[in-house]
Amino acid sequence: MRRLSLTSLVLVLFLAIAALNAAASKTQPAAAQKIPAGITRVTAVEGITEYRLDNGLRFLLFPDRSKGTITVNITYLAGSRHEGYGETGMAHLIEHMIFKGSTKHPNIPQELTARGARPNGTTWFDRTNYFETVTAGDDNLAWALDLESDRMVHSFMKKSDLDSEMTVVRNEFEMGENDPRAVLTDRLLSAAYLWHNYGKSTIGSRSDLENVPIETLAAFYRKWYQPDNAVLVIAGQFDEAKALSLVAEKFGSIPRPARTIEKTYTVEPAQDGERALELRRVGDTQVAGALWHIPSGSHADAAPLEILAYLLGDEPSGHLFKALVDTKKAASVSASAWQLAEPGIFTVSADVRVGQSLDDARSVLIRVAEEAGSNPPEATELDRARQSIAKEWDLLFRNPEWASIQLSEWTAMGDWRLFFLHRDRVRNVTAADVQRVAKTYLRAENRTVGTFIPTKEPMRADIPRPPDIASLFKDWHAGAEIRQGEDLPADPAAIEARITRIKLPSGLKIILLPKKTRGEMFIANLGLRFGDEKSLRARGAAGDLAGDLLMRGTKTKTRQQIQDAIDKLTARVFVGGYPSGAYGSVEAPAANAEAALRLLAEILKEPSFPAEELDKLREEVLLQAEESKTDPMQMASTAWSRHLNPWPAEDPRHVDTPEEKIAAVQAVTLDQIRKFHTDFYGAESGELTIIGEFDPAKIKKLVGELFGNWKNRTPWKWLQNPYQVRPAATLKIEAPDKESAMAQAGMRIEMKEDDADYPAMVLGNFMTGGGFLNSRLAVRLRQKDGLSYGAGSFFYASPFEKDGTWGFYAIYAPQNADKLETGFREEIARLLESGFTPDEIKEAKAGWLDSRKVSRAQERELARTLGQREYAGRTLAWDAELEKKVLALTADQILASMKRHLDPKAISFIQAGDFAGAKKKKESGELPETRTGK
Repeated sequence: MRRLSLTSLVLVLFLAIAALNAAASKTQPAAAQKIPAGITRVTAVEGITEYRLDNGLRFLLFPDRSKGTITVNITYLAGSRHEGYGETGMAHLIEHMIFKGSTKHPNIPQELTARGARPNGTTWFDRTNYFETVTAGDDNLAWALDLESDRMVHSFMKKSDLDSEMTVVRNEFEMGENDPRAVLTDRLLSAAYLWHNYGKSTIGSRSDLENVPIETLAAFYRKWYQPDNAVLVIAGQFDEAKALSLVAEKFGSIPRPARTIEKTYTVEPAQDGERALELRRVGDTQVAGALWHIPSGSHADAAPLEILAYLLGDEPSGHLFKALVDTKKAASVSASAWQLAEPGIFTVSADVRVGQSLDDARSVLIRVAEEAGSNPPEATELDRARQSIAKEWDLLFRNPEWASIQLSEWTAMGDWRLFFLHRDRVRNVTAADVQRVAKTYLRAENRTVGTFIPTKEPMRADIPRPPDIASLFKDWHAGAEIRQGEDLPADPAAIEARITRIKLPSGLKIILLPKKTRGEMFIANLGLRFGDEKSLRARGAAGDLAGDLLMRGTKTKTRQQIQDAIDKLTARVFVGGYPSGAYGSVEAPAANAEAALRLLAEILKEPSFPAEELDKLREEVLLQAEESKTDPMQMASTAWSRHLNPWPAEDPRHVDTPEEKIAAVQAVTLDQIRKFHTDFYGAESGELTIIGEFDPAKIKKLVGELFGNWKNRTPWKWLQNPYQVRPAATLKIEAPDKESAMAQAGMRIEMKEDDADYPAMVLGNFMTGGGFLNSRLAVRLRQKDGLSYGAGSFFYASPFEKDGTWGFYAIYAPQNADKLETGFREEIARLLESGFTPDEIKEAKAGWLDSRKVSRAQERELARTLGQREYAGRTLAWDAELEKKVLALTADQILASMKRHLDPKAISFIQAGDFAGAKKKKESGELPETRTGK
């Protein structure tokens, strides 16, 4: 987890606008109705309205009829910046504790799972937020608001919960310690900031996590978790008048606290010389990084700084990319401007393969970044940057779920309306603005890197203080509200009633679902399959690289021109492939749908496979493969997959080791890649699903033109993976100097999707390791024992053959390996002995069903689901029938099914981590005993 009084004139104008909107709505806008006592309307921007309760709580209503979901997001203006001495990581630790329960909601994970919610909480420097997305309905909205209001002031702060959750957070800390980039960033921050808390990682220090008193934690919670320090957002499909009443009911009775929130007053002094550091750790990737201090996210300079980050770090047009990746001095680069409530940082970094010169890469990295202050950007690249950034903002705001969560960041910077003000500022950035901020802030004396270089005279870059937020909106005007979509129930029958299916002469199956969407959007999802066991033999590397190169050039467009075309269409277009298939997706405004589909087809059918792009890609793939050799997650996953699916090296189903991947990628030639595309790509076997706003007749004609005659030279045949009994294996793989470990366990199951036991296994697995922190395994390993940051199970059965797999995964500290395995095996034995309780099954059925409804309410997920069903020769009637069978299951049926298919003695258990190092630290007393809950 990381991250409102109106004058009579204004009221008349607002009512007039509301009347126009009401013509397209079944419910009267809340603003046109009587606002409940205790609520004041503050302002409205582009479809979002802000209100305030008398107790100080600010809340935003963001209605959208086009999705059958509601997202409730509450942001507390308390993050790691507000922590005191010895309290690092406290804001994040409280984020975890808030899920431990409250007076009216003692088992929050259980409730979230029962509602089929998509929840999370995140912590950053300036804020902490919590959100849950649920199916639309008054009951779910009332429940979510009741949950957030209760845990605002009545969350449990128990010593026993702290003891168990501390080890979970420490496990999350250890995960971050495995990532060289994350560790380097933390060290750079600590060197760049002498006094300000932005120099301390949000996750905190290990010693503070392990020793913070519960009384201190509870005092922090009581101070900051109050209505006058929170901003609530309700987004999605809801009745605005009911929402106002519910907010007043649930939050209005919470009294305004007597205490006052004092502003933080530490100001980081101007840096007076370059600071440098060197970090040495076990790993397989070199990283060079640098950062400079910059103003706050609310400052006007934040906009040109964001443009500057794009100009430096974009692929493939960025200055750093051209200077480092094109010249093979680095495998990848990045640049970012951190937008925070107080002065933040501008960062650049480069990943460099072992054997290449890190000094050269670091020198070029700094030189190219700081040269931006000497030369203004060209008009074409500035336009490209503005277009690409504007596209992401436009697409983000067309999804209220995502936008409501993004508002947390801008709320923490001072006002949620900064979300829109910054967008407009970016649109107006000039080349002179970009050059000015680069020259002002990207200076040697303001730089922190990996070496110390003294200067003769003190030289400083003074960082402006955050501006007066209220004054920023004096002459600023909001844009127009985006048109909402329609309410299409996430019910299989309702969806199927809209669908038209056709088949092209090539064999490609088309699924059309016309639907009014928010912002008049068009969504397409394409899946293609080709080849068979014989024809794909020993061609895996060529197939992988061919798929990865598709977006890097066509016969008429370079990689940059493809990206520019996508940005110009305000679209997301992606195409990729693998040895036995290819895939593509489009998300664009309806007016640009035809152009976006034509671009997708061009990328798929007419790739140019540029030699220089292959060289860059090869470096990226080799870097990833080398990293995976010491990454516990990759090590455990690869070993587990190879054990359960043992195929010969040249077989297309073979799972490569990192060493095999490296050898294959180094050996493959450009001619082999081009020949792979010629031999296999075509549209004889596949599905194209289209959802959104389009003319069915025109779309049929268009897809017929693009794919109707695109044939495969080599026909597709299903790559079978017949069930086989695999011996149980117990294996510990050493990953030296890695703080976090990974476990993966499971077994093959002889089952097909239409088998009688399939529904019972689906629900049984959901209760065993699914849901949100409420499964048997999550409750035992995380909630009770505090051993794992993430633990759960998964289940799969093929729609074509008796080929199934049940598996388990967990992330944990290596010193807890034996305890984790013991806890896992005990829980599996217990559930196979006694099964599940009636209440457990009742809640699981409701949660599982609601989670499927939430998925079908997302157009992109629905498109993938419809394509998968078409591939298996099914419609959503199959989903309806499966749900019916699951809801009819009894406890005896579920237990009997799991006993038939899960054999504890047949489960392979594979772990990867620094077990030897953990043992040594424990023996020396350096590593404390893990504390567990009762």
